[in-house]
Amino acid sequence: MSIISEFDPFFLKTYRPLPSYLIIKESQIQGLGLFALENLDAKIDIGITHIFDLRFIHNYSRTPLGGFYNHSNIPNIFIEERKQFQNQEIHCRVMVTLNKIKKGDELIAQYSLYDVTDFNVPKY
Repeated sequence: MSIISEFDPFFLKTYRPLPSYLIIKESQIQGLGLFALENLDAKIDIGITHIFDLRFIHNYSRTPLGGFYNHSNIPNIFIEERKQFQNQEIHCRVMVTLNKIKKGDELIAQYSLYDVTDFNVPKY
């Protein structure tokens, strides 16, 4: 039985909904949350949380990464609007670490909730 490493070409071509250093588990904040499986440095791009698409309510499709981070008034990540990610032209939102995050810590952002039934949102 062989173990696939992150440097194996098959692994690099296989879809993974989350980076290998994150896990979804029960949160003390709300329901489920994203947690670090290893220490993370400040100011690193974790991945795309939302992809701009006018066909969706509020103009974005949320990725698995974007579905599980929780809110805090003392965040350790932020969500940044981008027109490019990893040298690819794509209108998206990217999760970025604000400061160092310790193994076992929950990744939390400061955000406001919106009414998913509100169809009167501005189109970009």
